[in-house]
Amino acid sequence: MDERLKQLIEELGAAISASLADSPRIASALEELKREGYDVFLVLEATIGLNHRVAEEFEELETELEWQGEEPSSEPPKIEWTPQDQKFLRALKIAVD
Repeated sequence: MDERLKQLIEELGAAISASLADSPRIASALEELKREGYDVFLVLEATIGLNHRVAEEFEELETELEWQGEEPSSEPPKIEWTPQDQKFLRALKIAVD
C-alpha cells in the first residue's frame, strides 16, 4: 500500500473515532451503563474496502456505449418488482412506489 493511501485510511479511522467520541448519544448510553454499575469496554472493528478506479475503464465503457448506439440516459432505469421483492422491502420498512 502506498504511503498516501495509508495516510488517507488513517485519517478516515481518526475521523470515525472522533465522531464516536463526540457523539452525545453514545456518551449518554455509556454513562447509563456506568450508572448501572458496569465497566464499559467499547471495541469496534471497521472493514474498509477499496477499489481503484481507472479512467481507461470509463473511456472503454463510453466507447462501447457509443459503438452499440446507446445513449446514456438521465432517467433512472425502470424496475419491475416481484411480489416477493415488495414483501421483502416492506419488511425492511422501505416504501415501494
